[in-house]
Formats: sequence, C-alpha cells, structure tokens
Amino acid sequence: MKRDPLLTGGASMEQYLDEHRIAVVIPSYKVTEHILSVIDRICNLVWRIYVVDDACPLASGNFVEAHCKDPRVTVVRHAQNRGVGGAVMTGYRAAIADGATIIVKVDGDGQMDPELLPEFVLPIISGEADYTKGNRFYDLANIGRMPPVRIMGNAALSLMAKLSTGYWDIFDPTNGYTAIHADVARRLPFDRISERYFFETDLLFRLGTYRAVVVDIPMDAVYGDEVSNLKVSKIIGEFMMKHIRNFGKRIFYSYFLRDLSLASIELVVGVLALLFSILFGGYHWMLSTRQEVGTPVGTIMIAALTFLTGLQLILAFFGFDIANIPKRPIHRHFPVMQRLKSKREVSNV
Repeated sequence: MKRDPLLTGGASMEQYLDEHRIAVVIPSYKVTEHILSVIDRICNLVWRIYVVDDACPLASGNFVEAHCKDPRVTVVRHAQNRGVGGAVMTGYRAAIADGATIIVKVDGDGQMDPELLPEFVLPIISGEADYTKGNRFYDLANIGRMPPVRIMGNAALSLMAKLSTGYWDIFDPTNGYTAIHADVARRLPFDRISERYFFETDLLFRLGTYRAVVVDIPMDAVYGDEVSNLKVSKIIGEFMMKHIRNFGKRIFYSYFLRDLSLASIELVVGVLALLFSILFGGYHWMLSTRQEVGTPVGTIMIAALTFLTGLQLILAFFGFDIANIPKRPIHRHFPVMQRLKSKREVSNV
C-alpha cells in the first residue's frame, strides 16, 4: 500500500503538489479592480489559470490579456452572460480538455485567499475527498465581520442544502471557493446544472447522486470594498423551490430507484401514517364541530397514535439518512474503470 509522502516525510508539500496538474478557474464579471491581484497571489504550484470572461461589460478578458504577463493564464470568453455557474463549467471543460488533474475555482473579487489553495487540493490528492469547499463558519471570532443578513441567510440556505443534497456534515453551501478532481468533474451533467447563483448547491446535489465525498475547508470571511452580486434576500425564495425539487429527486434516486432498504419502508409508512392521522383526525373534528358533540376518545387515540407512529418513522428515516453520508472517494475507482473499458474496446476490435 502506497503511503502518503506528507505523513512519512518523504517529500515536501511543494514536491507533493507539483506531481499533479492543478488548474484554477476564475469567473470574471465586473472584477477588473481585483482580478490582477488575485492572479498574482496564485502560487507556482498551479499549472494553468483559466479566466472566463462572462460577457463582462468592462471587457475583463481584454483587461487581463493587456495587463497580466503570467504565462499560465488563458482567457476564455462567453458571447452572452451565463452566470457564475456557466462560467465555472466553461472553465471546467477547458481544464479537463487540457489534461488537468485538480480544478480549483476562485472568485476574482478578492474575497478568497489564493494562498489557501493547498488546503483545498491536499484532501483530494491524498484520496480523502473528491470535492472540497470553503466554510466561513468554523472560526466564530471571524463570523462577526460577516453582515448579519448573510449569517441568517446562509444558515437557512445551509439547512435546505443538507436536506436536498444529503451532505449533512457540511455548511456554507453557497461558498464558491472549491476544488474538484477532474475525473469526477468530467462525469458531471454540465447541461443540467444550474448556471446562476444556485450553481454551487446544485453541484453538491449532482455530486451526491454519484456519492462523491465532500469535505469542508475552514476559511475566513473577507469583506473589503468589493460589491457582491448575490443578494440573499432576493434569491432565498427561488433557492427554496429548487431545494424542494432536488430533495424529491434525491430521495427517489437514493431510496427507491438505486436501492431499497428499511429506511425506504420507514419513509413510506411514516408519510402514510401522518397523512392518515391528519385526514382522519381532521374529518372527525369537523364532524364533531358541526354536530356540536364531543369527539369520541377512541377516535382521538387513533389519530394521535398514528400521528406519533408516523412521526417516529420519519425521524428514524432521517437518522438513517444523516448516517448515510458518502465516505469512500469515488475518483480512486475511475482510472480502474477506464482501463477495463479500454481493454473491452480493444478486445472487441
């Protein structure tokens, strides 16, 4: 078994990371004041940098080409604005086509420290994760610098994301500082992933359908003079509807289409018991009200017991769901699967 050189002392972190082709994707939209400083702070361990000009009205792609001399930088342009998700997926495609191993996404507005990049990459290289993302809520001392509306909005969005993605152990789902193994990224359904602000959360949902391992990376919240285009108060309603849609898909995929378990039975029986108790109890309560008589004790007991039974079964289902978080990184198996596929193709020739 090959041991991690960082644990055995056989190589420095720089040597360890230099063995992999690490690409950075920077969506560029109205960030000309900060993007050059972001690029300058990206360490030499990075192989290539893709700046995606998302039809920026400030022509940020031209700005980078004119003022940035870093040979690693490639500018990719959109003819029409596709949102942060569309820009990231364009960067993913370019990095995958060029042969990247790990793809890191960093915003160009200066809110993400490029010096943290090794922290995001190492869990993937060491085989502990398929995808890593930032979490600004680890250090309570730094949360005070975050606007209160963002704290409350992120808490609400995080709860909805846990339900819709199945990743109960992560927080701050809209955090855009991410890294992904290229073998996992190339299998994503790019044409079905949301291209706007729901991108990061929808990507988590897609990763959950593959049972990819996701790990949170602690990071500080940084707020300077940059202006964020994301307004939590405006998007929380839209996000809620999309979370409900993804939650339904996840439950169907995980517990009825791909697998059937005791949790599947608990969910079905629990929901049916709750519905029966509500309909049965509501009907008899209305009937008693119209007749101006008391509801029989037996009727009340039936409604109460079925309600409690249904509630208990649903809680048991969620207990199973919380414990069912993916734990085995999937990118380790893809090279083996690819070799087997190649052998089958050769044998069929």
